[in-house]
Amino acid sequence: MPNYNKDKIMVIGHKNPDTDSICSAICYAALKRKLTGKDYVPCRAGQINEETQFVLRYFKVPEPELVRHVKTEVRDIEIRETKGVNRNISLKKAWNTMQDAGVVTLPAVTEDQMLEGLITVGDIAQSYMNVYDSSILSKANTQYSNIVETLEGQLVIGDAGAYFHEGKVLIAAANPDLMENYISRNDLVILGNRYESQLCAIEMEAACIVVCEGAAVSMTIKKLAQERGCTVITTPYDTYTAARLINQSMPISYFMKTENLITFEETDVIDEIKEVMASKRHRDFPVLDRDGKYKGMISRRNLLGARGKQLILVDHNEKAQAVEGVENARILEIIDHHRLGTIETIAPVFFRNQPLGCTATIIYQMYREAGAEIDRTTAGLLCSAILSDTLLFRSPTCTQMDRQAAAELAQIAGLQVEAYAAEMFAAGSNLKSKTDEEIFYQDFKRFTAGRVSFGVGQISSLNQQELEQLKTRMLPYLQKARQAHGVSMIFFMLTNILTESTVLLCEGAGAGQMILEAFHMENDEAAEKQAKDGVVYLQGVVSRKKQLVPAIAMALQE
Repeated sequence: MPNYNKDKIMVIGHKNPDTDSICSAICYAALKRKLTGKDYVPCRAGQINEETQFVLRYFKVPEPELVRHVKTEVRDIEIRETKGVNRNISLKKAWNTMQDAGVVTLPAVTEDQMLEGLITVGDIAQSYMNVYDSSILSKANTQYSNIVETLEGQLVIGDAGAYFHEGKVLIAAANPDLMENYISRNDLVILGNRYESQLCAIEMEAACIVVCEGAAVSMTIKKLAQERGCTVITTPYDTYTAARLINQSMPISYFMKTENLITFEETDVIDEIKEVMASKRHRDFPVLDRDGKYKGMISRRNLLGARGKQLILVDHNEKAQAVEGVENARILEIIDHHRLGTIETIAPVFFRNQPLGCTATIIYQMYREAGAEIDRTTAGLLCSAILSDTLLFRSPTCTQMDRQAAAELAQIAGLQVEAYAAEMFAAGSNLKSKTDEEIFYQDFKRFTAGRVSFGVGQISSLNQQELEQLKTRMLPYLQKARQAHGVSMIFFMLTNILTESTVLLCEGAGAGQMILEAFHMENDEAAEKQAKDGVVYLQGVVSRKKQLVPAIAMALQE
């Protein structure tokens, strides 16, 4: 999976995308990359239908990235890349690391970046203030290398990788006769340069002696320590300072929190983690990637600077049709050919809306205006979108500009328009293997007129027999779809491209009668009868955008 780029700008069409939505996103992203050099990425807000799949295969273009939502996620904010540390580092090293980085929490991670625990400034302070057990150094299983590093000393005899795991820590301030009474086997003894004291500690089977004041260790003591397995460390500090510092050599693993850690994933939505963060007293929280590996830390303060994802919307400008979470995104541009909808933006945006039959025609114009070359693939995609959206120029939304654009694009792409369109539409109407749900959502949009919401799906085909079969299949499904969307009415257009007509399936209280009134057919007895069964035949109606939806909206307002 490629690294996530916060500067990525997604070019995306509506839910249940059609050929225009997909092809316009691909071609406009390519144009923006050419003109700016920035990371514009074509995306889709739903599954691609058969017709669009045919187009993409024909021109060997991969499907755009599927984006299920554009809510602001953890990876959209500034993640502080606090470096993970080994669980065996000393408290002193952890403290110094925190001071250098200006942080109050350190994550302990494995070699492959799996999170093991967290240590905070508070944990270190508590360990220093509340520990009175002289055996704590061994209970913490402290490595000798930590002791040497903390005391800024030298290992004279012994293995730096070994551990002090038994015994207590004490200072040998008395004469050897008294020392014998309180030194036990495996203890760590802090002492000075007196030969007798060093000898006594080794003979009492101390695990380690720490010689202070930078005093030299005699060859005899070295030899005896080697024979008895006693580690010898020298330090420039005096005995008081050495005793005060030595607890700082304990590994953070003994004090760090390892259970019930509150972590977030890169893809967690900000709105969903705010409450969790607010309910905890922690200042910092670890962030993990999709493989569970540690990425960095975030705090509540980071959320204040959260910036939404950057979007360019093509082929729609209504919230109901937009990808989920669009209200959290930063919309930079809208390129569309539909009526003005309900999208609200935080800041002014570049908005281009033209009364053309297809968004791809606008994209074509923008290529020409920018003086950008249109290659065969781009031409093929844009031409396919125009043929699809205008139903091979039969739709009332089709303009002369759409025709001119399609003609020029077809020439660049080397397409025979009629033959290619027939193949494309045939691919799109090959519905035998699809479920009712898949057919219904192949091209479905939701609308609002006043206080009434309604949905309209559409299938366009050259095959009348197939459309007749769909009429029988889809009527029962409409009730289920209406309940799922919580809308007042649902309509499904079975559009015959050749005869330029639509059989409209209607579901919802008064839906069929409302359509008759909208198209002035309320006095047609045959139509009245069919409408009661949820079917209305509309001659000359092929466009959802320009013919059906405006008529429904007007009827609802009346």
